[in-house]
Amino acid sequence: MNFLVAGLGNIGPEYENTRHNMGFMVLDAWAKASDTFFTVGKLGSTAQVKWRGRTITLLKPSTYMNLSGKAVRYWLNELHLGPERLVVISDDLNLPFGTTRMRRNGSDGGHNGLKNINEMLGTSEYARVRLGIGNDYAKGQQIDFVLSSLSPEELQAIPELAAKVISGIQTFCFEGIDKAMNIVNSAPKKDEK
Repeated sequence: MNFLVAGLGNIGPEYENTRHNMGFMVLDAWAKASDTFFTVGKLGSTAQVKWRGRTITLLKPSTYMNLSGKAVRYWLNELHLGPERLVVISDDLNLPFGTTRMRRNGSDGGHNGLKNINEMLGTSEYARVRLGIGNDYAKGQQIDFVLSSLSPEELQAIPELAAKVISGIQTFCFEGIDKAMNIVNSAPKKDEK
């Protein structure tokens, strides 16, 4: 059984550690942990990981965030998969940093990457993982905030967040969405003093 996991972000070194690239960061961590590498291809970079008899294609679209749907649709067609075999990972302003949420479907929540995927696929019936980035910005500064770099403390939290999301998506591929949501859906841990 094959699956496609699309992590959303923007290509280029200037976007590398920005809040809008959380999807790319999770896939980079997954590829590294699986000792595999991304190959540049049509509309994105892909890597394949194997897990318990499943083949999971990781996709980092090269179309920029607002046109992510073009790459996702192309790779679903290329792999002969329907949206039920798709997971999209994106950042989310509506969740505090460190919060992770998985859903079986839903609206774009104001996220332009998800909006474009919904339009290009003609459906919102696909699993998605939202990674909270918080919303600590002044009115009118949303774009600057999502394109700003993560703080050193936030960057230190990425490996643990990525590990939880990867575990959840592996569970989705083998045991379904309900068990996967039990793994992914949680708030960030509070520092114990």
